[in-house]
Amino acid sequence: MNLTDTHTHLYSEQFDEDRHAMIQRAMGAGVNRFFLPAIDSETTEAMLQLQRDFPEHIHLMTGLHPTHVKENYEAELDHVLQQLDKEKYVAIGEIGVDLYWDQSTKDIQMRAFHQQIEWALERDLPIVIHCRDAFDEVFEVLERFDGQGLKGIFHCFTGTLEQAHRAIKCGMKLGIGGVVTFKNGKIDQFLNQIDLKHIVLETDAPYLSPVPYRGKRNESAYVKLVAEKVAELFNKSVEEIARITTSNSCEVFGV
Repeated sequence: MNLTDTHTHLYSEQFDEDRHAMIQRAMGAGVNRFFLPAIDSETTEAMLQLQRDFPEHIHLMTGLHPTHVKENYEAELDHVLQQLDKEKYVAIGEIGVDLYWDQSTKDIQMRAFHQQIEWALERDLPIVIHCRDAFDEVFEVLERFDGQGLKGIFHCFTGTLEQAHRAIKCGMKLGIGGVVTFKNGKIDQFLNQIDLKHIVLETDAPYLSPVPYRGKRNESAYVKLVAEKVAELFNKSVEEIARITTSNSCEVFGV
């Protein structure tokens, strides 16, 4: 079985005590491909080091996370642009809009989101979207690029069936993680109405652990639990879900 974790923060300080052991546990569970989203310039070196440690398994993104769009966001965007010229990245992410933590930065968040999408299109790279309490704002930006060939992943998708179809129309696949195992997660009620070709798996480790680890530190090995839940919803084998979703991730990232 070859599972892919399309969204995992392996460089998080929550893994400082057992990072390499945790990655080996994931590989033991059949997870052989790890895609790491960026947060800001402070995470860059740790991400590059992880790729040096596991060059066959770890793939990197660069980007400015919406919760880190602050007064210095233009300097942070310059760093993203420099990284795109300097290193090999498979996507621009995670980018988007987050109005849960701070609504005062909405305008500059949307500006940064728009700019990074433009760079993705210029370089033929996919994007990975972060959206929290901001579906309207995210779609307002995304739909400006309708018909331009934009592609990517709507990370940690927690919207409605209508929003799922809207995201797919914008060229996005749906990143499905631990929330699909939650009793109040809601996406389990309609996910099987979406063609599997639009779905990829993720953990968002160390956040959003699936049941039965909800509330504890998440890790990439748990993407297998997400695959098991998706397999149950679609009435397919876990192996089939792994095969299809890994193929979908290859289509998005080109690796």
